[in-house]
Amino acid sequence: MKKILFQETRNGPLNESQEDEEDSEHGTSLNREMDSLDSNHSIPSMSVSTGSQSSSVNSMQEVMDESSSELVMMHDDESTINSSSSVVHKKDHVFIRDEAGHGDPRPEPRPTQSVQSQALHYRNRERFATIKSASLVTRQIHEHEQENELREQMSGYKRMRRQHQKQLIALENKLKAEMDEHRLKLQKEVETHANNSSIELEKLAKKQVAIIEKEAKVAAADEKKFQQQILAQQKKDLTTFLESQKKQYKICKEKIKEEMNEDHSTPKKEKQERISKHKENLQHTQAEEEAHLLTQQRLYYDKNCRFFKRKIMIKRHEVEQQNIREELNKKRTQKEMEHAMLIRHDESTRELEYRQLHTLQKLRMDLIRLQHQTELENQLEYNKRRERELHRKHVMELRQQPKNLKAMEMQIKKQFQDTCKVQTKQYKALKNHQLEVTPKNEHKTILKTLKDEQTRKLAILAEQYEQSINEMMASQALRLDEAQEAECQALRLQLQQEMELLNAYQSKIKMQTEAQHERELQKLEQRVSLRRAHLEQKIEEELAALQKERSERIKNLLERQEREIETFDMESLRMGFGNLVTLDFPKEDYR
Repeated sequence: MKKILFQETRNGPLNESQEDEEDSEHGTSLNREMDSLDSNHSIPSMSVSTGSQSSSVNSMQEVMDESSSELVMMHDDESTINSSSSVVHKKDHVFIRDEAGHGDPRPEPRPTQSVQSQALHYRNRERFATIKSASLVTRQIHEHEQENELREQMSGYKRMRRQHQKQLIALENKLKAEMDEHRLKLQKEVETHANNSSIELEKLAKKQVAIIEKEAKVAAADEKKFQQQILAQQKKDLTTFLESQKKQYKICKEKIKEEMNEDHSTPKKEKQERISKHKENLQHTQAEEEAHLLTQQRLYYDKNCRFFKRKIMIKRHEVEQQNIREELNKKRTQKEMEHAMLIRHDESTRELEYRQLHTLQKLRMDLIRLQHQTELENQLEYNKRRERELHRKHVMELRQQPKNLKAMEMQIKKQFQDTCKVQTKQYKALKNHQLEVTPKNEHKTILKTLKDEQTRKLAILAEQYEQSINEMMASQALRLDEAQEAECQALRLQLQQEMELLNAYQSKIKMQTEAQHERELQKLEQRVSLRRAHLEQKIEEELAALQKERSERIKNLLERQEREIETFDMESLRMGFGNLVTLDFPKEDYR
């Protein structure tokens, strides 16, 4: 109690405790501000860890990155002000010198010493208007470093996302250019094949025309040669026939002369007449035989020439049939080669499409895996930073606890002192009242009784004071341990929930990406199968059209040739040659 009363008379410790209490309250407010700032920082950090998951895999938008960066910049004003001013350390305080204190540099008249000291005092007050404690400035520097670290982490994450998007766009452009080049190459190959086919058909047509012209010339030469052979043979046969007639005529003439010479009874004149008449009959008979021979030769000549022309016409028809078959076979071969080339092109295009899709999906999955790994690393770093900050806060609370306890102890002391003052006043009032109402000889007894009563009550108050301090010490220590343990548990639970949320969201994005890849693969398979079905249908239609053209052209050619043969045979019948199909004359048939 004497110690308490002694401390009541001294203002120094009480003022010091009040300063400590103010510092502790200021530190507590700063801790609360730091906790709110940390809670604000946890929002962009979570956005860092889960920002990319809400964006699509193909577009890779940066909307949540921008919102996260806005959250990160919420507390940049104070750090910007601190960084734009110079810091001067002086013992336990830091004076922040405002750069605006450097004003107009114009020269002024030299003032007196008192005026100079007063101006210097006001200038110092203007230049050192803001005074902050070293702990507050250190805390702000630490917060600024944390903000810079978080901002650097966010900028690195956004830079990685932009780089991933650029890689995907570059790969898509590269694959598109490769596909365009591939299709252009295939188109040029198809055009080259079509041009070569047209050139080959033109060459074949010219070759067939040349063959037909050559066959026509050969047929004309053979016909002329055949006619000359028949005429030469007929001339030779006619000469032989005339010579035999002359011989026969001489034999008959000699025979008649001998018969007339043996007949002496017939007059000479009659013999002459009979010989002349017999000569005339013989000459007439030979002339008729010669005319008949010439007629037979002419008929043989015309009929064989007609038969030869029919034979030439049939041979020409065979050449035409051979030419049209050759042309149609050539077209079919070219069409089959074109179809094989189209099938090869379709297979190469399918392989290229599957390879490009696999490449794009692989890059996308690699980028998503890298992005998820970066997010996990950022989340783990964020968790460690939060744990470090909480540990630092608890250490500061433990360091601050003696000051807080001392402040609370001084508050209890002050209450005890106030109570002692009140009791002292009450004791004085009661003593004066008792002295007034009691006789003077009892004053000593009353004073002693009141003094003992006051001493007893002050002892009870001192005991209560000691008990209150002890209870306060125990409760504050227990309360601090429980609060810190609760904060650690809450932080671990929050970080675990954030990690589970991040893992769940990454798993969801991965599943969505895999489902998207499966849809892209199914879509590609459907497109490839549909294109192959269209190609096969086109091949069947073209082969059917080619077969129809082949049948129609052969049919039209055979019908035309049949009409030509029928017309030729009808003309032969009208000319009286009969059926020339089975014509097979011997060389001497005209005889």
